[in-house]
Amino acid sequence: MAKQNMVVIKEADITNNCPECFNQELKISFYQKHKYNPFYHRTTSEVSSEIKCKKCFSIIYPVNWTSDIERVFEYYNKLVQPEKTTVRFTTLFYIILLLILGLVGGGFYLYTEGII
Repeated sequence: MAKQNMVVIKEADITNNCPECFNQELKISFYQKHKYNPFYHRTTSEVSSEIKCKKCFSIIYPVNWTSDIERVFEYYNKLVQPEKTTVRFTTLFYIILLLILGLVGGGFYLYTEGII
């Protein structure tokens, strides 16, 4: 069972008007997807974003964006530096790998000695 987690890589407060309540306190957040498994942790290249109003707590979807919000989004989208796509193996993976290599090596030794 792989778990997925969206990790914040950049957040910024912007002063554009909210299309819902016309407040000037918006927050833009960029997230990167991470997958966790008992054997490895994987950082994917998938980046998503969200613009949220700080007053009415509504999410501003791209359909409701004004031209000002679009310009600010494009600017911050260029600034986002996602982490490199990596796979990091856990200790459980290395333990199982060593066990399998030990069993294969032991079986090969017993076979060459004529015991099996």
